[in-house]
This record gives sequence, structure tokens and C-alpha cells, in this order.
Amino acid sequence: MFRRIFVITVLIFMVSVFFAIPTFANNLKGVLEINSWWTAGGEAEGLNALFEIYKAKYPDVEIINATVAGGAGTNAKAVFKTRMLGGDPPDTFQVHAGHELIDTWVIPGYMQPLTDIYKSEGWTESMPQGVLDIVSYQGDYWSVPVNIHRSNVLWFNKSIFDKYKITPPRTFSQFFDVCDELKTKGVVPFVMGTKGGWEAGHVFESILLGKLGANDYNGLWTGEVKWSDSRVTDALETFVKMVSYLNTDHSALTWDEAGQYLLKEKGAMMIMGDWTNGWFMSVGFEDYGWAPPPNNEGIFLALSDSFALPKGCKNQENVIAWLKVLGSKEGQYSFNKAKGSIPARTDIDISDYNDYLKSAARDWQKDAISPSVMHGAAASEGWTTEYKDIISLFVSK
Repeated sequence: MFRRIFVITVLIFMVSVFFAIPTFANNLKGVLEINSWWTAGGEAEGLNALFEIYKAKYPDVEIINATVAGGAGTNAKAVFKTRMLGGDPPDTFQVHAGHELIDTWVIPGYMQPLTDIYKSEGWTESMPQGVLDIVSYQGDYWSVPVNIHRSNVLWFNKSIFDKYKITPPRTFSQFFDVCDELKTKGVVPFVMGTKGGWEAGHVFESILLGKLGANDYNGLWTGEVKWSDSRVTDALETFVKMVSYLNTDHSALTWDEAGQYLLKEKGAMMIMGDWTNGWFMSVGFEDYGWAPPPNNEGIFLALSDSFALPKGCKNQENVIAWLKVLGSKEGQYSFNKAKGSIPARTDIDISDYNDYLKSAARDWQKDAISPSVMHGAAASEGWTTEYKDIISLFVSK
């Protein structure tokens, strides 16, 4: 009799635990403030896809979408920093994985480690070591990467290239030959928007990469290669020449506004990250091709968007649930398909992603990987800001 009662008691306990776990998870309430700079095109669509997944799992949590407009997070980062330093942290905020994450927030002690979540969700097995490394510090993981972006992409209008029988330039010499030909046809050869202040620095890192190659470009951030190197000077001189072919209204345009030149067949080429792919998709533009920028073939200039868990955030359980959505198969699949990036996880079927994303996934597996400086992977935020300001001033002169 005692044994029977014991068995029944154990079974009741197991059933109660089985039903209690999901009930607890789904009973999350209150609010979740999510801070990011995703306001345009595909990035906003990707963020909304994540919101929909979260709302389906946790319908009683109100999401506060606290986005701050401004490409590369130039405006948003200032807002985040003011709140963090003022003791009023947002629940969670977007941060570039790498030095921006580690140097700005982790080392000074503003973040909580996420190692236990990584282990419970199996992310140490589903994300490649290179991705794990850039969110790691002193044996812990500190943010959840939602994607992998490529910074160095040359986008071009296919109709213009077909009309004038132009092939994507592989070298700087070929690039300038193409620019000269297009200029004689009344087409703006190379377009850029510099209104946000970061776009020129973004383009210049691809020129640096093309002049130095992957190893020596990486050496700029480790101190192994000096900024007085003659190839850096060559890169600046090359950039000056490239700027001479720009649209004259570049200072009044954001990167996507400058992209309208390609949509309207008024401009032929632009160098921008592969969030451009997501933007093209969001506006229904299909007449585009892509290639590495000059001398960038075989090198993947990488960055990753991630979210972290600040100390002192008001809705920690809701944030943890959000981070689990970000790292899930469902979350990464839906977000990246809309955003125009590839998943940080390696176990996701992307067979129905568009052709650009499939090509980026292949390149990610085989190319040499270098970190983007403009997007927080290569250097600290303070250093990146100085770099951005100098190159922006360089273009304005």
C-alpha cells in the first residue's frame, strides 16, 4: 500500500512539474523595452518578425519598441550610453558584437553574463567558434548575436551594367575605368550618402582592406601594422579619387536615400553592407547585382548585431525570454530572411532565402574573415568614433 501511495505521489508531482514549467513561462507579464536603431526597410521588418514570435509566446507582455533612427546606431548609442551611465538602463539594447560590446559595456561592469542561457539553449553547439569568440570575455558569453552581416559589398544596377556591357570591377584600376565610361554616358558612377556621418568610414574600410589585404588590415587593429604605412596613404589617395565620381548631393542623403540613384537608374554603384539586400527586398527592387569591392575578393568583412542583459534592468525575466527568442532557430530564420543577413547559427535551413543571402552564407564559410571597424567589431567604440569623424571630415573637405 505504501509503495502504491508513493508511486502515485511521485506521478502527481511529475505531472504538476510538467505543466508548471510552460505555465510559468507563458505567464510572463508587464513590459519589455527593446532599444535598437532598426527603423528602415528590411531591418524594421526583421525586428517586427521577432516581435511577432515573442508576442505569440508571451501575449501578456507589452513590447515597447524604443528605436532611435540613425544608421549604424550613431544616434542610438548616445542615448543608450546616457541611460546606462545615469543608472536607468533599458531592459535590453542592440550592440555590435566584438570590441563595442566588450570594451564599452562588459569590462566596465555594466552587463550580466549569459553563459547559463548559452548552455541551456545549446548555443555553444549551434553557433560557430568565431561567433562565440566575439561575444566572449574571461570565459563568459555576454550577448546574443542575432545575425552575421557583410560590410564589404559593391552593389550595382544590372540594367545599367548590361546596357553598357560592363562587368563588375575587380581592381581599383578597373573601377576607375568603369567610372570614366559611365560618366561619359551621363550616369553617376558611384553613389554615397554621408548625412549620417558614418557612411564614408564604412566605405573607406573596404578600401583599406583592398590595399592591405586581410592579414595586414587586421594588423591595423592589433598594432602590428602602423597607420603611417604607405598603403594607408595610398588608400586615402584612392578614396579621394573615388569621391570625385560621387553624387554631388551626398552630404544631404542617408545611405538608403543615396540608394535611390540605383533604383531610378541614375547611379550605377555603391559600397554598403548587406542590409542593403534587405532594403532592396523591402522596396521591391530586383534589378541589382553584387560583387566584392575592388581587391576585396575572398575576404568577408564581418559584423554582428546582438542584444545583451544590462545590470539593473527592470524586467529581467522578460529580457531573458527575448534573448532566447533571438537565439532560437525560429527567431534567427525569420529575422535574417527579412533583414538581409545570415543567421549566426549554423543549423538553420536557408534554402528559401534569396540568391544574395545564399552567396553570403557560402562566402562566410570559405573566405578570410576580417572585423569591421565602423561597426564595432575591430576596435573600441571611442576609437571607432574618432575614425568615423576623421573620415567624415576628410570627405567634406
